[in-house]
This record gives sequence, C-alpha cells and structure tokens, in this order.
Amino acid sequence: MSEYMHGNLQVYTYFFIGFLVPFTLGHPQLLVGSIVNMVLILSALQFGFKKTLPLLFAPSLGVLARGLVFGPFTPFLVMMLPFIWIGNAVLVLAVSKFYGVRKSNYWITLGVGVSVKSGFLFSSAYALVSLSILPSLFLATMGLDQVVTAIIGGIAAFGVYKAGLMKFLRV
Repeated sequence: MSEYMHGNLQVYTYFFIGFLVPFTLGHPQLLVGSIVNMVLILSALQFGFKKTLPLLFAPSLGVLARGLVFGPFTPFLVMMLPFIWIGNAVLVLAVSKFYGVRKSNYWITLGVGVSVKSGFLFSSAYALVSLSILPSLFLATMGLDQVVTAIIGGIAAFGVYKAGLMKFLRV
C-alpha cells in the first residue's frame, strides 16, 4: 500500500475514533473529552491542520448522533456546534503550526491552544446563555471542562507521540 493511501487510512481511523468515542461512551466527560482532544492533537502532530480538518467535526457529530439514537437529543448542542468546530480548529492549528512546523515549545503551544479554545468556547456559551438561548449548564461544560480535558488530552498525546506509539495506530 502506498504511503499516501496509508496516511489517508490513518486519518480516517482518527476520524472514526473521534466519532465513536463520544457516540459509544458518552460519559464521563473527563474521559471522553480527554480522548477526543488526544486524537485531535495526535492528528495535528502527524498530519498537520489541513488533513485534520474532517476530524474537527467528528466528536460533536458523535455526541449529536448519540442523542438522536439513545436520547436525549438536545437542540442546544446544535446551536453550539459551529463554536465547538472552531474551538477544535484553534487547538489543532496551534499544535500543527507552532509545534509541528515552527518547532516551538510544546507545552507553551499546548497552553496557548487550550487557552484560546476554552476561552472561545466559554465566551460563546456565555453570550448564548446571556441571551437566554442556552441553559447555564453549558457554562461549565464549555469552560473548565474544556480546559481540563484539553490539557489531559495534550499530555497523553505528547506521551504517545514522543514514545513513537503512533505506529500502533496505523491501520
């Protein structure tokens, strides 16, 4: 199999992991969010921003599908989807550009990516809660939970990446 095909299969593997973890596990958020962030960061480290784009959508689509299949479906999540996608993009872009391309310090890169992602998500949720569009429950989910799961996912991704374990993720 060509390296190109092999790389594409691996990108799709990350996509399915990103979709299936929230779809099948659902909770606890600490575990699911950490795995999702780890997969996002691993893909950014291995493939960069452009090839990781499809993965940005997978986790939230998994959560949405879980709500449709297993209930309870919440239309509030649908309103947050574009913000979640942008938040994921910010994290992936930071890791792929600053650590992957420019070889900046990983921990500073992770800190900036996590701060911008969680700050953006919390600000978006805060605005929607203030406008009485979303319930206040979203403030915790899009705030501190995002910080913690992105940091845990970033630490795990760095360990997997540095240990060379990504070869085991190949199809």
